[in-house]
Amino acid sequence: MKYGFIKTAAATPHISVANPSVNVAEIIKLIEQANACGVELLVFPELCVTGYTCGELFLSDVLMHSVSDALNMVCKTTVGEKALVFVGSPIWNEGKLYSCAVAFQNGKVLGVVPKTALPSYSEFYELRHFVSGRDISGSIKLCRQTAPFGTDIIFAAKNNDTVKIAAEICEDMFIISPPSNRHVQAGASVIVNLSASNELIGKVDYRKTLIKSQSGRLSAGYVYASAGSGESVSDIIFSGVRIIAESGEILAEGGLFESGLTLCEIDTQRLAYERRRLNVFESYNSSGYRTVEFNFDETGTELMRHISQLPFVPEDLKSVSSRAELILQMQSRALAERLKFTGSNAVLGISGGLDSCLALLAVVRSYEILGRSKKDIIAVTMPGPGTSLKTVESVSELAEALGIQIRKIPITDIVRKHLTDIKHSGKEDTVYENAQARERTQILMDIANAEEGLVIGTGDLSENALGWCTYNGDHMSMYAVNSSVPKTLVKHLVSYESERVVKYKKALLSILNTEISPELLPSDNGKISQKTEDIIGPYELHDFFLYYTVRFGQKPDKTLMLALKAFKGKYDIEEIKKYLRVFIERFFASQFKRNCVPDGIKIGTISLSPRGDWRMATESSAKEWLDSIK
Repeated sequence: MKYGFIKTAAATPHISVANPSVNVAEIIKLIEQANACGVELLVFPELCVTGYTCGELFLSDVLMHSVSDALNMVCKTTVGEKALVFVGSPIWNEGKLYSCAVAFQNGKVLGVVPKTALPSYSEFYELRHFVSGRDISGSIKLCRQTAPFGTDIIFAAKNNDTVKIAAEICEDMFIISPPSNRHVQAGASVIVNLSASNELIGKVDYRKTLIKSQSGRLSAGYVYASAGSGESVSDIIFSGVRIIAESGEILAEGGLFESGLTLCEIDTQRLAYERRRLNVFESYNSSGYRTVEFNFDETGTELMRHISQLPFVPEDLKSVSSRAELILQMQSRALAERLKFTGSNAVLGISGGLDSCLALLAVVRSYEILGRSKKDIIAVTMPGPGTSLKTVESVSELAEALGIQIRKIPITDIVRKHLTDIKHSGKEDTVYENAQARERTQILMDIANAEEGLVIGTGDLSENALGWCTYNGDHMSMYAVNSSVPKTLVKHLVSYESERVVKYKKALLSILNTEISPELLPSDNGKISQKTEDIIGPYELHDFFLYYTVRFGQKPDKTLMLALKAFKGKYDIEEIKKYLRVFIERFFASQFKRNCVPDGIKIGTISLSPRGDWRMATESSAKEWLDSIK
């Protein structure tokens, strides 16, 4: 597929023990289904050609002769097809029997990978029949062809250097040092595991944890296909587990005790970027490895993997709540440490909007941690020409709900006097708007000086990314508690707190239902006249662009493609392209503001702090990024 996606499938056929001719018919049926879906990488279970539970029959000439015929049939089925297919089979080679992953594409046997770790404990007795393929590097004659044989094989796409595949088999994943460790050090980006893992109580979660952990630790894709129905149930049962993972995340999994295909795409470009970012894969050691090239089709089919509209927000309610609680604790505990160290009280401006609301909630929690009275919080509301009746009411309701005192300092006359002093025309332009923001910051800073306070910034990550703040106005503070919380997540944090503390609910819901606005232009009969998203575009789109641009270094044309899928039916291509251009232009133009932002802790995987995660020249050109979406 395009953009480094490889369409992947894990397959579990219904098998008949010791009956390769029946099994290969089921395998071929699934290969044909996968080909119809545009699959490029297809993985079957360990020993699926014969069944895992053949026992002494593995040593039978009759069975092994049937295996040879079955593999010939699989090989012929792949002629003219693009999928790289891994099938599990017992293989005789030089007088020894191995449990192997046999790789086919377009009528060719590309390689045969033997199993390294053979379990012989409890219900397993593989050493009775098989030998380990550890450190083997040779060749084999199979399907009237000669192919590489060994555990030192990387299957590499001819036309995409991010697509490199290696195989391990079942128990290989469970040992102290899995073969996939060295496969990845040799450059593999995707690991396939052909497995026959029986089901036990508790093993589902344990197995899934191993797969997530291994894919995350290796920054790799991981495709796991395990044996299922048809295996002997004399002593054990197999559930047909199928899992596709990427860098610590489960992308897709099949239901237990079901045969069939589980499909999803693995993003090898993302994996390559992650390895560059982490800088622990800076030099691959492929010595001792053999590379087998295969054809990789980049024409593409429709993307199947789920793309969330809100990548910063968990999609299940339980995760949202636990994530929200952790973030609020991180914010409040960090702020408590800073207040304790400086011996200061918190000073912050309260506008009746989302960001200042979240900052105030963190302040309240920090005071509870420190055992201080909330009456010592210095919260200031500074209504100006653009302040609406709705936000005035919200400030009052919030103060009452939280049990704090609000100081009110109107700024309309002060700003008007200032504009007159600098001989401003009175036009409602940038000077008019920024004068208000800077006046509010000046008031807060002076109060902090007078009362040994610390000005708490309210600006969020999305505003920092877009430069949607006034330089040396709301851009500046003494501690920026929201600095790495994006706008779409701010909403969910405030919503969570409204459910957690009943007495907060009415006030917080009122704020959540208020349009996002800097309120720097005169109100319309007491109503908000200046709506941020009408000016710069929807925050849900900008946060989407921010996530994929900063977290994965993604090209804008790929981000556009993902956004079209995520927001299908909500925004058309021209709208998305328009706001993607806005994001790129503003992101590049605003680095000078980010270069001098105040302290504030990192909350998630993305931070734009110049001291930590994001260093970028102020003069960086956006041309190449803009050109990619023309």
